[in-house]
Amino acid sequence: MSIATAIIGNSGTGKTASLRDLDPEKVLFIQTIKKPLPFKGDWQLFNSETKKGTVYRTDNSDYICAGISKAESIGKEIVIIDDFQYLMSNEFMRRSQEKGYDKFNDIGRHGWDVMNAAVNAPDSLRVYILCHSACDDYGQNVRMKTVGKMLDEKIVLEGMLSIVLRTKVIDGKYLFTTQNDGNDTVKTPMGMFSSAAIENDLAQVDKTICEYYNI
Repeated sequence: MSIATAIIGNSGTGKTASLRDLDPEKVLFIQTIKKPLPFKGDWQLFNSETKKGTVYRTDNSDYICAGISKAESIGKEIVIIDDFQYLMSNEFMRRSQEKGYDKFNDIGRHGWDVMNAAVNAPDSLRVYILCHSACDDYGQNVRMKTVGKMLDEKIVLEGMLSIVLRTKVIDGKYLFTTQNDGNDTVKTPMGMFSSAAIENDLAQVDKTICEYYNI
């Protein structure tokens, strides 16, 4: 099984910026919405004919699953799915005029399909799922953002993963938390990280994960 990791946090807290030191040649970066990267670098659009490039734009769950399964065959070691919640919310908006609850089952299944593809990819592949965070009506129980209470009651996506990091900004420093604070879904394997908060550097996180699992 691949090493799948979720990174959750509010918009603007450093999720996408954490990619800045990764080698784009080794990355398949899947954007569910089109937006400029928040850093400079040679991150080119993926060309399906030449199999060259880094950035692939789609919110179609079948295409995302296919990208994960084919990543190693095109020389990629890392797959990053950015703004994972838009995989679900874009479909919700496209189907907003549909009556009934069947659409929520479909949307939930599509989110699960992508997560399942991420955790069942080849062993050496690392998949990072970047997602906005949400909380309950009391501002507690921070978790991955999905679409509606009905979906939240059916699926706990973090339960499919062993590593969940959360963004945090303290005194202007952008960090990832590595330990659960009793009010979120953060979790990491024992001994993987030596501190409760680390720099939001996905390249360093990936290195640590590879060292921990001898990849």
